[in-house]
Amino acid sequence: MAKLAFVFPGQGAQTVGMGKAMADAYPEARAVFQEADEALGFSLSDIIFDGPEDKLRLTYYTQPAILTTSIALYRVFAKEGFTPAYVAGHSLGEYSALVVAGALDFADAVRVVHARGKFMDEAVPAGRGAMSAIIGGDRADIQAVCEQVSQTVGVVELANINCPGQVVISGQAEAVAKAGEQLEEKGLRVIPLIVSGPFHCSLMQPAAEKLVGVLQQVTVRDAQIPVVANVSAKPVLSADEIRGALYEQVASSVLWDDSVRFMLDNGIDTFVEIGPGQVLSGLIKKVNRRIPTLSVQDPATFEKTVSALRGEV
Repeated sequence: MAKLAFVFPGQGAQTVGMGKAMADAYPEARAVFQEADEALGFSLSDIIFDGPEDKLRLTYYTQPAILTTSIALYRVFAKEGFTPAYVAGHSLGEYSALVVAGALDFADAVRVVHARGKFMDEAVPAGRGAMSAIIGGDRADIQAVCEQVSQTVGVVELANINCPGQVVISGQAEAVAKAGEQLEEKGLRVIPLIVSGPFHCSLMQPAAEKLVGVLQQVTVRDAQIPVVANVSAKPVLSADEIRGALYEQVASSVLWDDSVRFMLDNGIDTFVEIGPGQVLSGLIKKVNRRIPTLSVQDPATFEKTVSALRGEV
């Protein structure tokens, strides 16, 4: 039997219409979208299925939308009886992992991430922050440039350590631009990202502080499956550890590369990405191109993944 990890995507994976084919085909998926609408008090499912895209891209809609789609897909997949050794999610995706691990109820999680999106939007005025993907180069070298620019221009920090040769930096717009210039001079490729704020850096600390109050209002249980946390790339199980990880995660780096390596080092031989898109599968392949990655994002990929795991293909 394969030793499985289920992984869940974060912001940026969204597309208008995601999950609709699954909701049309399976009542379990449809029920999740209805549960989200009831939990939030408005029709999130309309925004997910019909857009418009610029509305879906608003952080406080994007975050609950991706969570809802991921859990709708998972509920259909869960009926097949496959059990992961670990779960993990990229940034926002960690909430999907926690729902699957039994640490959070879905309705609570969808309300928390809706609030999280608002707090992240409010933390830094529009246009003051920026993020850029850095392609190529060594993490330590990028870190050194960020530290030097932070001392002279303004805050710029490592936000996402995604895979070998892909790091995202985040911070004050002028500092991110300056660091980008210096990294380009070193021969690295710099891609400015279209984002609503400088996520996963210390400028998000006000959002983290507001999130504490929201997390105190929901029940967090010990996880039934180890959740590999973004902030440490180590498993968390206790409710207290989980609350701490969710608080720290808002203003800290996402250690995705390290998280994948931890799971590989601990015997994972197949990853199943559950949610819109295949971004994480691509990142995992850059860590280890030989590791099998499967995806559940619509009825076709669901059936293909189930067949693969049952050894039918």
